This record gives sequence, structure tokens and C-alpha cells, in this order.
Amino acid sequence: MAPPYGGRSATNLSTRKSSFFNTPVAPPHPDVYYVGVDVGTGSARACIIDTNGIILGLAERPITRHELRPNYITQNSTEIWNAICFCVKACLRDSGVDPAEVYGIGFDATCSLVAISESTDEPLGVGPDFSNTTENIILWMDHRAEEETNAINATGDTCLKYVGGQMSIEMELPKIKWLKHHMPGGIKDVKFYDLPDFLTHKATGSEARSFNSAVCKQGFVPLGVENSETGWSRQFLESIDLPELIEDDFRRLGGTPAKSGTFLSAGDVVGKLTVKAAEELGLTTECIVGSAVIDAYAGWVGTVAGKVEVPHLQESAEKSEGSIATSCGRLAAVAGTSTCHIAMTRDPCFVQGVWGPYKDVMAPGYWLAEGGQSCTGALLAHVLAIHPALQELSHLAETSSVSKFDYLNLTLENLVSQNKVRSVVSLAKHIFFYGDFHGNRSPIADPKMRASIIGQSMDSSVNDLAVQYFAACEFIAQQTRQIVEEMEKGGHQISTIFMSGGQCRNGLLMRLLADCTGKPIVIPRYIDAAVVFGSAILGAVASEESVNEHIATKGRSRRSSILSTQKSQTSLNQQGHHSHPGEPHSPYTAPSATASTTNMSTLVYSHGNAGSHHQFGSMTPMQEENTDYFNQPTAGSKAVISEDEDTEDDEQTLSFGSKQNVQKGLSQKMHRLDLKPLSAIKKVTSKDSVQANSGDKLWRVMEKMTGPGKVIMPSDKSHPDRKLLNAKYAIFLEQCYKQQEYRRAVDLVESENLNALKLH
Repeated sequence: MAPPYGGRSATNLSTRKSSFFNTPVAPPHPDVYYVGVDVGTGSARACIIDTNGIILGLAERPITRHELRPNYITQNSTEIWNAICFCVKACLRDSGVDPAEVYGIGFDATCSLVAISESTDEPLGVGPDFSNTTENIILWMDHRAEEETNAINATGDTCLKYVGGQMSIEMELPKIKWLKHHMPGGIKDVKFYDLPDFLTHKATGSEARSFNSAVCKQGFVPLGVENSETGWSRQFLESIDLPELIEDDFRRLGGTPAKSGTFLSAGDVVGKLTVKAAEELGLTTECIVGSAVIDAYAGWVGTVAGKVEVPHLQESAEKSEGSIATSCGRLAAVAGTSTCHIAMTRDPCFVQGVWGPYKDVMAPGYWLAEGGQSCTGALLAHVLAIHPALQELSHLAETSSVSKFDYLNLTLENLVSQNKVRSVVSLAKHIFFYGDFHGNRSPIADPKMRASIIGQSMDSSVNDLAVQYFAACEFIAQQTRQIVEEMEKGGHQISTIFMSGGQCRNGLLMRLLADCTGKPIVIPRYIDAAVVFGSAILGAVASEESVNEHIATKGRSRRSSILSTQKSQTSLNQQGHHSHPGEPHSPYTAPSATASTTNMSTLVYSHGNAGSHHQFGSMTPMQEENTDYFNQPTAGSKAVISEDEDTEDDEQTLSFGSKQNVQKGLSQKMHRLDLKPLSAIKKVTSKDSVQANSGDKLWRVMEKMTGPGKVIMPSDKSHPDRKLLNAKYAIFLEQCYKQQEYRRAVDLVESENLNALKLH
């Protein structure tokens, strides 16, 4: 019998409440805030959070990229910095937070290569037009360095063992090697940064680099690993014809640890903002900058400490006693156009086709591995784009005032009823969809992989599109299972998957992920902002000592004294109305197409302690019985919500689209809510700080700020859908490996044919 679907999509009331989950939140401390900055492929974002991890403001601004020649994709670091400044100032303006009360800032960005002149500290052109110095970033997705990548991997150097067995064309050294042979004058006057490290350099003037960027993308092997004494391998760099990178103790790459350079784990202190950076960002020179990470790793920071009632997670937390070891076994799936899968372990785990293991990149002494799917969000968009029914779907979805994916979910519900089939999984039982349209990143690491679909007909209706869309979702879930299983074979013990990104709203996809992998799926409090939220946590970690001093002195710290002497000059500068790079425009001159900003404080704290009526708990047997693939009952907070409750504010909270006026009087609002004074905060003593290593410090802040998550538990192993998905998984694996076998067979014949032609 088909389950009762009820006709509602994945964005029903209970699902949309998942942004803040209506759970009690601790009172915020009104004079301590942190800023996070995230630079993605297409936009820069910033958020501002309080000490409870509540986002009070969020802003986003698009950034451009240029493909002046096929596979040559570049960006402009000046444009990116200005976009960051715009977003930070917009967050301050919309939240009403005093810049002097922002104690820390953290950055994350894509793993893209930035070229800067050593002599001038100004951008250098990276081609194909080297005279254009504004285009000084080779974007991660730039594929110009194919020959250089092959040459590097042909060395078989030991360092390749720690990047999944081979260096990717997306990494930095192939790009640097390409620049050496094509840039006029070579790379004699060039220093190189991964984009996250460039942003901390821009903010502080420091040449400190992050283990995260150096180890994950530049071939750096941490000290002690494989007897590494410098991190960088002189022999390896000479073998790939890059002796310039060896000069002056690897100067162009940031030097060597504890000698000529500084390398930091996530959230370690880089320094304070320079006068120029503080002015451009709208902050103060007492704001402390945390060591940056690559964007996917910020997603790990922002999700894996989510509070959920899953017994094995609670047991693990109790055993680890507040250590970052608690995170081991929690897989972060940072989903967007593609998906990255990141997991931490105490010991190195080698998995073919999975990047890493990377030591020290998040915490000293711990290892991380990074798997990935080349296309997830892009796959679903592609399936819609190539189907003849796309135009009809667009019209139907628009007239129904829902998204295309919501309409497809509704269509699948109706098809189950109309065809009298057992469930939506059995509806697509004879569609065998293998979706590597853009190659395979993990676990077989084969860029030549392509899609194959068995079971297609000549049906060109919206109904057929709905089934094809379901099959694509099933592929994403089955491939996630494949990645997880390969990681577990390599020594990982993965217990739970922590998701982030817009795909979390798709109840169909989340249910498939749970049932295919057999793992609980955790949906975070901040679906859209998990990554930028993770960066803000890095700022909180870096500035913890400054905050503790402020608390201990009841607001009369050295920092406060310095800021008070600067305040009068700052006021004069503001009265002069000088325009600085990235300063937010007037609302009348900033079109919505170029910026979006949100004040979250009125949403989060507007109902006082109303959240105290809600509680955590597991699903009841009745809830489990009514589980379906669209309206996901979840373990976690059970909200007491009337059916006729207005959901407008809830929808705005989820999508960060609030149109409410900015409320400036945060401190007055805190007083009305009867919040505790700052002096009531428990002081963390210097002894506590010494006892905990930087990884445990990071975890402590993550646990404090991350907040509750929602859990989708997998169905019982005996459930008919689990059994059917298991059977189809065997077929999925055969489609995967048979394709490689077929290619080898025809390539062998073609090779023989070519040899025969040469002989004649």
C-alpha cells in the first residue's frame, strides 16, 4: 500500500521550520560578535554572529569570472576584496552591531591560485592576457594545466601519496608550473597564495599560511610525516622543474614552519586587522583574524558539531570529553553544484580516489580525508535542462507558485497513487541511472567517466521527467554510499552524515541518502549559511583570549582602552562621508541584482523565550509508520505549532530573505528579554586554555555555537525500499566498473588498428 503523501512538498511547514527549529537559545551577550566571510565561485558572502552562534546579519554580492579561452578561467582579487568589504559593512549596518564589538573575523574561499608581485605586493596577470593584471587568480576549475598535471603525477613522488595518490588539475602546483613556462619573465617576481591565505594576508599583512591550503592543495607534507623536515620537498620541486619555489627557504610558498615561515591550523591567530583593512571592512584594528580554510572545510566547521539526539553520537561525545576527537566518524557533506565529503580521523586512512589523508589541516595531530562528487546540484539541473518537458514543467511550476523540484516531488506523489505502486522507489525500479556526466572525482577518480541510463522510453511528458529526476537523486545517494563504503574499507568509521546546502530542503533526496547509506542524515540549523557560519566560528576561536580578557575585566580591557582612544577619530572620518572600497551603496543605488542583505536579529530573538515550549525527542512509532519520501518526519526538536500559523517569517528565516526593518537597539531588546549581564559569563581561565590544544579549543567553540540539527534516520533494513535500493546498488556498481571495462576493450582494439595502419 502506498504511504500517505498528503500532497505537500519538501518545503512543508515542519521542514521549513528546520532553519532555527524553534528550540530554546541561550541569551546572547550583546557586546561580543564575530564576522565570517565566504568566497565561493560566484559570490562573496559575510555574516555576523553573536556568542551563541546566532546569525544576526547576512549579505552576499556576486563576483565575476572570465573564460577568455576554453579552460582558462580567471578572477580578480581586487574585485573579490571589494565585494567582501561591501558584505561586511552591509552586515554591520543591517544588524546594528557596533564595529568595536566585533572581536574576530574568519575567512574561507575556494582553492584558487593568486599571483602577487613580491616587489610591489600588487596583482600580476595570469593569462591568457598577461598584460591584464586585474585578472590575477587562476580559478580552481581552470583546466589549462593538463600537461603539467600529468608530468607532476609521473614523478610518483611520496607527497602524491597524501593527495589521494595523484595531484588534481584543480590543485596549485600544476598551475604554478604552467605560469613558469608561459608568464613573460617567468615567476621570478611572483609569490603565490591559495585564495584563503591571500585573504588573511590582505587583512593582516602577514605572510602566515594555513596548513589547510598548503597540505590539501600545494603538496606540503607536515613535519614528521614521511620524515619531512621542511614541509616542502626540494627533490620533488626540482623534479618538476620548479627550482624557483625552493629559493630562500621556499620563500614564494610562505617559507618553512618555525624557521622562515608560519603555518597555522584552523582558527589559530594570524594577527589583527591592519589600519587599511579595518577601514575598508568597517571594523577596528583590534579585530583578530583567524587562520582561514578552504570553503568546504568551513562547511565541516559549521555542521559536524550539530546537536542531535542520536545515541551513538551522544556516547561518542561522552567518551571524548570535549575533545575534537568527538568529530571522528562524522562525515560532512558540503553540497552545492558539486559535493565534498570530509571526515576526520586520529590516524591516517589511505583511500584510493579520496584526497588525503591530510595532517594538521584542522587540528594538530589529526587527519582529514576529502572525497567528492563532481556533479550533484549541477546534475539535477542538467537532467531538467536536457528533457523535452522542461518548458512545460517551468510553466506548471510557475502557475502553481512552487519550485520545479517541488512540482516534480508532487508529480511523483501523484504517480504513486495513479499507478497504484507500492512507493516512489518502486515507481522507478526499472530505471538504472548512472550520472557521472562530468567525470568521477571519488572514489574511482576517473575524469573520463560518463553517464549511462538504462530504461529510457520515448515518453517526453512531465511524468517521465519526474521519474528521470528521481533516478538522478537515487544516483547521488547510491554514489554517496559507494564513497562512504570505500572510506570505511580504508579505515574510516563513519556513523553519521552531516549535510549542508540547499539540497537539504529536498526531503526526497535526504530520505534516499539515509536509506542508501544506512546512516542518519543531519540537516543543520543554517541550511544556506553553514559555510560562512563556519568561517565566523574561526573568528571566534582566534579571538577567544581577547574575549576572556574583556569578560574578566568587565569591559575594561586593554582592547577597550585602545578602541576608546580611536573612537573620536573614527567619528570624524565617518562624518567626512569618505567612500572606501566595498562601502555599501545607498539602498536607492544598489540594485537587488548586485547585493542581498538580511537582518536576522529580529527573527531570532523577536519571540523572547517562546522556544522553551519545544523539546527534543525521537520519532514516535506513529510518525515512523507515516514516513514518506517528501514530508520527512525527523528526530530532533518537536515544535508545537498550530496548523494555521502564518509561515511567512519562517520562510524568510530559512532563505535569509527577511524584509523587516533593521532594529538598531539590540542592547535595549536584550534588556527587555531579561538577559544575563556580561559579567555572568563563565570565565575560561588561562590554565584551561593551556590544557586544551588548539583542536579542542576549536571543537569547544563549535559545540557552543553550532546549535541543534534535524535527523533523518534510515528505514529499517527489512523495509521494502531499503531492500530494493540494495538490489539496485549492485547494478549501480556494475554500471560504474563495466564502463571502464568497456572503454579498455575498445581502446585496445583501436590501438591495434592504429598500429596496423602504421605498418602499412
